Amino acid sequence: MPHSRTGQGDTKASRGGVLRRLGEWCARHFVIVIIAWLVALVALQVISREFGGSYSDNFSLPQAQAQKGLDVLKAHDPQAGGYSSQIVMRDDQQPLTALSSQMSTTVADLKKLPHVLSAQNPLSAPGTPSGQQNVGPLADDKKTAYITVRFDVQPSTLGDDYLDGVDTAVQPLRSAGAEVEYGGPLGELARPSADDRVSELIGFGVAVIVLLVGFGSVIAAVVPLLSALISVVGGLAILGLLAAAFTFATVSPTLATMIGLGVGIDYALFMLTRHRQNLIDGMDPVRAAGQAASTSGHAVLVSGCTVIIALAGLSASGVSFIALLGLAAAVTVVSAVVGALTLVPALLGLIGRHIDRFHVRPPIAETEAGAGTTPQGTWHRYAQRVERRPLSFLSAGVAVVVILAIPLFSIQLGHIGDGADPTSFTDRRAYDLMADAFGPGSNGPLTVVIDQTNVPQSQRSALASKAQQSLDGVQGAAVVTPLTPTQDGDLLVGTVYSAKSPQNAATTDLTNRLVDDTLPDAVQGTDAKGYVTGTTATQVDFRDIVASQLPVIIAVVVGLAFLIILAVFRGLLVAVKAAVLNVLSIAASYGVVVAVFQWGWGGPALGVHGKVPIESYVPMMMFAIVFGLSMDYEIFLLSRVHEAWLRTKDAEGSVAHALEITARVITCAALIMVSVFAAFIVSDNIVVKMLGLGLAVSVLIDATVVRLLMVPAVMTLLGRHAWWMPRWLDRVVPHIDAEGARTEARSASH
Repeated sequence: MPHSRTGQGDTKASRGGVLRRLGEWCARHFVIVIIAWLVALVALQVISREFGGSYSDNFSLPQAQAQKGLDVLKAHDPQAGGYSSQIVMRDDQQPLTALSSQMSTTVADLKKLPHVLSAQNPLSAPGTPSGQQNVGPLADDKKTAYITVRFDVQPSTLGDDYLDGVDTAVQPLRSAGAEVEYGGPLGELARPSADDRVSELIGFGVAVIVLLVGFGSVIAAVVPLLSALISVVGGLAILGLLAAAFTFATVSPTLATMIGLGVGIDYALFMLTRHRQNLIDGMDPVRAAGQAASTSGHAVLVSGCTVIIALAGLSASGVSFIALLGLAAAVTVVSAVVGALTLVPALLGLIGRHIDRFHVRPPIAETEAGAGTTPQGTWHRYAQRVERRPLSFLSAGVAVVVILAIPLFSIQLGHIGDGADPTSFTDRRAYDLMADAFGPGSNGPLTVVIDQTNVPQSQRSALASKAQQSLDGVQGAAVVTPLTPTQDGDLLVGTVYSAKSPQNAATTDLTNRLVDDTLPDAVQGTDAKGYVTGTTATQVDFRDIVASQLPVIIAVVVGLAFLIILAVFRGLLVAVKAAVLNVLSIAASYGVVVAVFQWGWGGPALGVHGKVPIESYVPMMMFAIVFGLSMDYEIFLLSRVHEAWLRTKDAEGSVAHALEITARVITCAALIMVSVFAAFIVSDNIVVKMLGLGLAVSVLIDATVVRLLMVPAVMTLLGRHAWWMPRWLDRVVPHIDAEGARTEARSASH
């Protein structure tokens, strides 16, 4: 056993030595490192532009019933089984029947476009039976109509150039004075490309102010921003190359930018803060950078791995769309870690002792007390107040978190429809035209498919009659079209229109009612199978799959984070405390998101039109990202507590000491990350708004209520018991040195 412990210590020493030598080498050879980074950055950009792929929301759920229904429909009627999209026309000056020749020309030209299976002329198509709500394709006043175009691929994946052909095809109608808008996936293709530059500038601007106010030094404010920007640009280029092999969602680059900037600035800031303290303590710049890499660099490495592991936990969802979102975010986290461990030391070596040469206020290091003195600053005095009344501080923190989490209990997962988009988007205008003329359900028709291939001919007539009767009486439907057989007679196909909009909970209930009750009852006693397919049905299936997997994701991520904290700090109760408090902080952020978007509290001020459900995968993404990011602050704070505990065995004093030297940098880092995330609220993409607000609120709660109220209070109440570890567990769990403190102490003794 003694030999084993010695070997373990040697391993940790070698790891710490590697980081220290890496930091010193980068600081000493800063010209080589900086040039290498710039050359790599340019090369990656060129290669990515030449060979990189594109982003699209084209994904499938092979085991979902909607996908199975679509596959069956394609097999028996290829023209009816494609991906549909609407081209909506409106003419307030004359009925569209007066534009018969233009309409015929447009439909004929649309049919000639690549990937188009069919296009339906609304002027010659059969209308809604009398006595039922008119769902098109021609409105009662003849001034609104829509062409249903079916594609053999998802239209949103065809690229911007494809719209040129569509624009040319509809030009006769526009020239005649009709308004023409693109709905559904075709409208998504026509949306303006996402531009995150405004969000990035806002985030950077706030970060500069926070760093200048927090630390005083101009150069110290520039280094984290510069290194984070370079790291993120490199990471996005790598993501573009990966997009050539994998189908990443369109939101992936924005998500990767958000996470990359946030952690990149944080990691560089932690490195810089330790480096400045080392300079104040008398080290030369090269040795100071190496020491920072060995200590804070260790914490950066552990924290980065924790974030990546949390993002990797998204693969437990079993949905490739979500797993790839996690991979996209992980790419920029990796580039941020590499940048912090190599580029930051190089920049510090370049700056030398001039880091505080330009300042707007007297520069401040890790503590207010200065090197070599007993910390007695503001945060130390605050920690002493927490020590005196830990239950009061803990109760206050719990009360805040619980109140914020209340809306979570009414969360409605779903898909955000086109009706929430800005009116500058063509799909939003098409949505409004359809809803006004044909009812809200017209924007999300549900295609019912009954496969009667294995049903004898003698039984098919009775099956069709029974199925139609079942569908006609289904609750929540505004219109049910007659079931019609395909040309081969093996399928019955009909359409159900909801009385509510596609994103309304009532439409989700209608879809599940059709799948779970209506169709099974209709085909009972036969060998027929029923499906509900179409865009809305696919979205409902996706929502149900994600909702069922969310508990799995939570269990996986919490379990992995628990093991990491346990391995780093060797305290069972510390690990339990970290997991519980992080779950509470995330629950509070969920509550804020529900209140703003689903309840509509402040949604219009953020550019959201009406109340919207919570996008089904947002809670899952938020949990993985925030749980990983919260471990940053947990590790940086607890590593200092643990370091002081090992040195003094004074539980309460260790908490006060750790708060004194980390509160300023954690607060500044959190404010920067909050500003970076919150800046993306200005995006036109509702999902990006939702993620930006959710992540900003999560970090704010975690860095203030949890890290400054609840953690010190709980650690004070636990005392020395926080570091208790059963011997059998200590032998099983691997050892991880968070900040290399033991490594440096061991190195100094040789």
